[in-house]
Amino acid sequence: MSRISEEQVKHVAHLARLAITEEELHKFTKQLDAIISFGEELAEVNTDGVEPMSHVLAMKNVMREDEPKECLTVEEVLKNAPDQEDNQFKVPTILE
Repeated sequence: MSRISEEQVKHVAHLARLAITEEELHKFTKQLDAIISFGEELAEVNTDGVEPMSHVLAMKNVMREDEPKECLTVEEVLKNAPDQEDNQFKVPTILE
């Protein structure tokens, strides 16, 4: 027995503003049914004593230390600007 109907798939497609053909409807219904079936299979696995985790691998922050260093001068920053005024980038007005 199918765990998801074609009507449900149509409804979800409508909510997502997706236009799907009849062929896609049949295909997606089968695929979603297989996904739900796999989820049900996983739900049956005994997880007693298994510690919850957020990621399968041990993750750590690998960012560098935040150390101050010399900044660019205003002249260096603006030297390649197509247009500038009063030490600032000049851009076209988009709001009136």
